Amino acid sequence: MTTPARGIAFAVVFVLVVGCGDNQDDAGARALLEKIRADRYTTWDRAPGYEARRPTSAPHSEAVDIYVNDQVAEVLAFGERLASWPVGSIIVKDGFDGDELELIAVMEKRADGWFWAEYDDDGDPDYSGRPDTCTDCHRSGSDYVRAFRLP
Repeated sequence: MTTPARGIAFAVVFVLVVGCGDNQDDAGARALLEKIRADRYTTWDRAPGYEARRPTSAPHSEAVDIYVNDQVAEVLAFGERLASWPVGSIIVKDGFDGDELELIAVMEKRADGWFWAEYDDDGDPDYSGRPDTCTDCHRSGSDYVRAFRLP
């Protein structure tokens, strides 16, 4: 027989564990956010089809802005036929609820594959590393990128 206190304690632990997302590399995620902010990512090129904020049905808010770093922009500009995005590619998606920033989602292509991070509006990582929630959904994309394709 469980006591009310034990039931409440279990519920609190359950909410904390489930509500934390899957933050596999907190330090790496924080370093990545610092890196893209220092590079002023909102001044980067926009992803094809995302020249302005647009509504989305994806789980990244009601509307999104998507930015790509120079490595991605060069591949898109030159129309290179590649099987995968080059190491160093970074794609940033800002998710909005109305005009309020709700989250920042980042993909960075590393030598060992994509590193994902998703941050709340305060910049705290909820997901990082290679969470199943990211890889399972993005698997259907062009080298894991769903918003636009490799040329």
